[in-house]
Amino acid sequence: MTQTPPDPMPHQSPAHPLAIVILAAGKGTRMKSDLHKVLHPIAGRPMLHHLLASAAVLNPAQAVVVVGSGRDQLERAGCATAQIAVQDPQHGTGHAVQQAQALLQDFAGDVLVLYGDVPFVRPETMRAMLDRLHAADAPAVVVLGFVPDDALAYGRVIASGDQIHKMVEFKDASPAERDCGLCNSGLLAARADDLFALLARVGNANAQAEYYLPDIVNIALGDGRTCAVVVTADADEVAGINSRAELAQAEARWQDRRRAAAMADGATLVAPETVWFAWDTVVGRDVTIEQNVVFGPGVTVADHVTIHAFSHLEGARLGTGVSVGPFARLRPGADLAAGSRVGNFVEVKNARLGEGAKANHLTYLGDADVGAGANIGAGTITCNYDGYFKYRTVIGERAFIGSNSSLIAPVRIGADAIVAAGSAVSRDVSDGELRLVRAEQLVKPGWADRFHDAMKKKKAEKRS
Repeated sequence: MTQTPPDPMPHQSPAHPLAIVILAAGKGTRMKSDLHKVLHPIAGRPMLHHLLASAAVLNPAQAVVVVGSGRDQLERAGCATAQIAVQDPQHGTGHAVQQAQALLQDFAGDVLVLYGDVPFVRPETMRAMLDRLHAADAPAVVVLGFVPDDALAYGRVIASGDQIHKMVEFKDASPAERDCGLCNSGLLAARADDLFALLARVGNANAQAEYYLPDIVNIALGDGRTCAVVVTADADEVAGINSRAELAQAEARWQDRRRAAAMADGATLVAPETVWFAWDTVVGRDVTIEQNVVFGPGVTVADHVTIHAFSHLEGARLGTGVSVGPFARLRPGADLAAGSRVGNFVEVKNARLGEGAKANHLTYLGDADVGAGANIGAGTITCNYDGYFKYRTVIGERAFIGSNSSLIAPVRIGADAIVAAGSAVSRDVSDGELRLVRAEQLVKPGWADRFHDAMKKKKAEKRS
């Protein structure tokens, strides 16, 4: 499983042309969801996109995703880097890979077969499989194996060293073969001409009447060819996700590793288990993140930032020395320059705060530009929406916006201007100007006393 959001190695072209085939035709019935299984997110990113991003590190010439139902969902999800093949009807994993053959008919190179619900295979592991495919003994197929704590009912890889002697499903394995702890992940690599030639010879004489992808190994072995296994040291790397519970477990493992990476890179997490990162969160050094902070996608945090408890950030950029929260919400487009502050119960959306600007409490800043050193008083809101269109508010440097003010966009508040507390400002305020927009205060001496007396009398009469 990947530890950090960025690609773990720079993009490199493999020594041989490469095609990626990702199997995603399973019905995902255990998910009990209208959303395609491989589009369920981990760390805010669909699991299929995690896998495509890792595969992209190897710079494949083609990528094919084989689906059953839900093709329209994958296309809407923006899988622009991959072609889509449809398996209908569905007759097993071998049959699924065959559906990619038409799209790869002009391709001559290596094919790496992956699974869309096994999203955290590392590029290094993929490359190790391809390197083994081109070793001196020229294996027909390279299988990715793993050794879990409990082998359960996984298919077994019977091998000496990395030379495979037999692939066997658990139900068909002898007691001695079941004692073998080396399991088949289902992932494999082969040259395109070998892969599809071997698949053409796979039969379906089994209880499910399906064509199983691992059978190509036994067919190649029967031809006297070599097949090899590459073993990952991390069984979590090939953990499949088939249910909501397994999705939650995968999220937990990803978060654990990302938290560890953040702390190793110089961030302080006061209560690590309560901080949730997104796949692309970038955190600088000497950053302090307090309890129950959640990062959505698209957040970049510079050095020496403090994010106080119970804050939610998404699509935001925080400059050096910024302070956020507690109980703050930063939405997409929030851009906080160095030394600025967003305090408790403040929401910022598509707005920029200049250096040293501050909105300490109970404020909404949407579609706004706040100048350096400006102070936004408690209860201030930018009224940015008229029911049809959004408008922008511009607040100048060192401006002071009094508490409980409403800035009705589009409006500009000049540098060093003051807006008096309780004002509803709908026209521009010039530099250095005081703007006070309040209704005239009326004073009626004794009115409240007479009101209370009348109400008490009426209440007493009603009781009697």
